[in-house]
Amino acid sequence: MQLFVGLGNPGAKYARNRHNIGFMALDEIAAAHGFTPWKSRFQASVAEGRFGSEKVVLIKPETFMNLSGQSVGEAMRFYKLTPDDITVFHDELDLAPGKCRVKQGGGHAGHNGLRSIHAHIGPEYQRIRLGIGHPGHKDAVARYVLNDFAKAEAGWLDDLIRGIADGAPDLAKGDASRFMNAVALRVQPPREKPAKAKPEKPREDTQPEHAEDTRSAMQKLMDKFK
Repeated sequence: MQLFVGLGNPGAKYARNRHNIGFMALDEIAAAHGFTPWKSRFQASVAEGRFGSEKVVLIKPETFMNLSGQSVGEAMRFYKLTPDDITVFHDELDLAPGKCRVKQGGGHAGHNGLRSIHAHIGPEYQRIRLGIGHPGHKDAVARYVLNDFAKAEAGWLDDLIRGIADGAPDLAKGDASRFMNAVALRVQPPREKPAKAKPEKPREDTQPEHAEDTRSAMQKLMDKFK
């Protein structure tokens, strides 16, 4: 059994924020794979489903970002799991928009949601880092992550979220490479090879460049004086 945790802030006000991309990923997984309806549990919204024989519980903490670890720790203890059974989907400033990376363990890099999870269960859980880009200056970060995605970003955002849902069964099996391939097929689909141009057929009325002269000697002489 595994826990897939999406990070974000609860409520309609924050639903389309860049900080909520983790929630968006879990919503797409639940919809695409027929998970149960969301219900309140562990101070979170929870949905359950299966990928083959593997049971997966989706968790969206409702404690606000900087207290996310409370619900994650509560759920982990209830199901008697370890950090190795937990995958956290979160926004990543240090990745370009639309990029996705899998990481096992490590620091929280100042992310308040990860910081809280570290405090409650330690750092040895898997993360799915979802690139949202950086505003360019650290003083602009808070406003940037709490603003909605721009309309111009809808294309890559939709591709990324759908790719995550496509690859979720492979992620549950522990196959990070196949998961990343599924995301890449959505974000960067293979280009079709251009069709080879067919050689043009010669026109029927086209005359050879050096046609044979069939005129008689007298005709050639007369043609000179025309």
